[in-house]
Amino acid sequence: MYDLEINSIYKTVSDLLISAKTQVQKTVNTTMVYTYFEIGKLIVEEEQKGKERADYGKNLLKNLSIKLTEEFGKGFSKRNLANMKKFYLTYSILQKPSAKFELSFSHYIMLCNIDNSDERSFYEIEAISNNWSTKELRRQLDSALYERLSLSRDREEMKILSQKGQIIENPKDLVKDPYILEFLGLPELSKYSENDLETAIISHIEKFIMELGKGFLFQGRQVRFTFDEEHFFLDLVFYNRILKCFVLIDLKIGKLKHQDLGQMQMYVNYYDRFVKMDDENKTIGIIICKEKNDTLVEITLPEDNKQIFASKYMTILPSKEELIKIVEEE
Repeated sequence: MYDLEINSIYKTVSDLLISAKTQVQKTVNTTMVYTYFEIGKLIVEEEQKGKERADYGKNLLKNLSIKLTEEFGKGFSKRNLANMKKFYLTYSILQKPSAKFELSFSHYIMLCNIDNSDERSFYEIEAISNNWSTKELRRQLDSALYERLSLSRDREEMKILSQKGQIIENPKDLVKDPYILEFLGLPELSKYSENDLETAIISHIEKFIMELGKGFLFQGRQVRFTFDEEHFFLDLVFYNRILKCFVLIDLKIGKLKHQDLGQMQMYVNYYDRFVKMDDENKTIGIIICKEKNDTLVEITLPEDNKQIFASKYMTILPSKEELIKIVEEE
């Protein structure tokens, strides 16, 4: 009994200490980001004072780096000081005195390399709301998430992306085209089966859910349902807690056929009629395929279709320029 009481107290104290440590780390991080912002401001103001001397700015960073490193150690290289300057120049126009820096300095330096202010704002909002690491932010930048989401949006909707991030309000907001699955480790030209693709996704389910987007919960693979004594199997079943609906995913390693769309329509109908509850929204079906004909998809599906979508996937990460070209072609 005594040991149980000690363990209970220990768990409570341990949780408090861990929470305090996390809060201290956040506070330290925020303080340092503000400090680097102010250092950048001082460097810019000092350079402006010496603008009549051409070599002043170049020598300022070099000499300041030497003196700061002698007293404060690593972290004040000429390159880092240049980053602080760039950070201030990028955010000084937008940053209000009362605003908060909620990401690490490494995040902000990555964001500073984005010239488009709307795009930069979008990635900042998404990084904060989804708690992206710098590694995940880099992946989202390299996979051109902003451009992929822009495919089915008009100018006004794109403005909302830059102001509020990705807002999930209807089924089409969930869908990306293409899906980038480079984390599966499947070479683009390699021979693999649909089962291989599915197994690779299951092995990297956390990264796949990250690629799918917000609100996805994994329900199962090869989910069976039966009617008229015939068995059917769904490759992957998810639930989206934002839209409160099931999301069925079928994987096709070849070219999408109209039969595939018809099959998905049957899957969606079954879930709507026999699985979903009255307070849940209609089921969404997404066919992720290697190749598709958009005209075929449009003709096969009803004109008012809001439930079934077809998207291509890629197993290598192309350059951002190549991705933008793909999006524009779509």
